[in-house]
Amino acid sequence: MDNHPISCYHLGHYFQINGKQLQEQYKEHISDYSGWDQKDHAHEWMLFENNVSTRLSIDETALSNGELYTIVTNKEAKGRKGAIVAMIKGTVAEDIIRVLKKIPERSRKRVQEVTMDMAANMQLAIKRCFVNAHRVIDRFHVQKLAYDAVQECRIKYRWAALDLENEAIAQAKKDKVSYQPEVLSNGDTLKQLRARRRFLLFKNHSKWKGIQSKRAEILFER
Repeated sequence: MDNHPISCYHLGHYFQINGKQLQEQYKEHISDYSGWDQKDHAHEWMLFENNVSTRLSIDETALSNGELYTIVTNKEAKGRKGAIVAMIKGTVAEDIIRVLKKIPERSRKRVQEVTMDMAANMQLAIKRCFVNAHRVIDRFHVQKLAYDAVQECRIKYRWAALDLENEAIAQAKKDKVSYQPEVLSNGDTLKQLRARRRFLLFKNHSKWKGIQSKRAEILFER
């Protein structure tokens, strides 16, 4: 909410409310923020121990100004009310452990599964705080690793092929002949094959159309 006035209509009359003033009035008087028992440390950590369930998730996210926060959520709430278990500024394992250990041990021992990424700090925090929980790697992080690996290989082979093409062009110029790029059986040149393979590499093979299947066959053969 900014400082621009908000136009309102009530009982046949228009009036204006300052947006910043309305925000302050809600925060200080209408809401229960002034009496919130976590107000003094909320900028560093917040904990809602009643939201702990048998299945949790832990991850890091950037909120404002690029600052990282560690968020623990109740998976059974599915993003609705009661989803947030803890929000902790930073990603240092000891800071995460210190806050999570404020949850009663009995509740922590009830946790059976925690979904997480492959970061060592997250693994240490879960191992220390939820001793009975299975640690499950989030499939999206695994997919990202695979995606990054394919990208790395794709770029590596692309530059290698470009180097070979440049050498061939230089040799043709030296021999005073016109450079003719190789044309593959599907009609692509090597340059076109390099440019067009990205779309099929990141799509399930069951979704390849006929021309993409042929392109993939040539790509992996070479």
